[in-house]
Amino acid sequence: MIEIENVKKSFGQLDVLKGMSLTIPKGQATGIVGPNGAGKTTLIKTILGLVKADSGLIKVNGQPLDKDGKYRKNIGYMPQVARYPENMRVYELFDFIKGLRDQDPVYEEELIDQFTLRPELEKSLRNLSGGNRQKVGATLAMMFNPDILFFDEPTAGLDPRSSHKFKKRVENEKEDGKTVIITSHIMSELEQLVDHVVFILDGNIRYYGSMEKLLNESNETRLEAAIATMMDEDPQEVAA
Repeated sequence: MIEIENVKKSFGQLDVLKGMSLTIPKGQATGIVGPNGAGKTTLIKTILGLVKADSGLIKVNGQPLDKDGKYRKNIGYMPQVARYPENMRVYELFDFIKGLRDQDPVYEEELIDQFTLRPELEKSLRNLSGGNRQKVGATLAMMFNPDILFFDEPTAGLDPRSSHKFKKRVENEKEDGKTVIITSHIMSELEQLVDHVVFILDGNIRYYGSMEKLLNESNETRLEAAIATMMDEDPQEVAA
């Protein structure tokens, strides 16, 4: 479970998070959506401890974020654009992360085979295609069997086969009771993967609830149309 209470964050004169409060329970797949600059990435990085909130409280599985970062062992994170040491081979990166986390992987071999990464293990990261880099990121996020999973634009660059495999894997993780959080600009992808939606606009949460309720309230049948309707309702905020 993730609990966020009145979290605020500014960068200079720019207020990015304006007192966000949100509780995401275990066993739920949640999509975080909103226009560019809405605060989605800052919110995620704050939960991960990569950005320090100016005020407010964040708890992960009931524990406030601590300075030593032990809570992160229960989190798997797949960034939109991962920066890896380019001269490392793929298998060396996996070994490095295992040593860094001081954890034994649970699903390393299974994920390597599922994402057809075995032929890539000896390759330097600089020589990987964009899609294979994404698969490396997905493997790193899930191989330690964490309770909480963050995926930021996860299928960008994946071919249809790999995208399908990734989505099936996420469905399995959700069925296993994991807390899954996905950000994506591909609304049809979120329709397949998430149960609940967080819509962020101008640093505030404008909607949090089930996708079904959102579609009913907006009189729309697709998530993209429902989000567009909410944005059109407050054009001044969107322009900001």
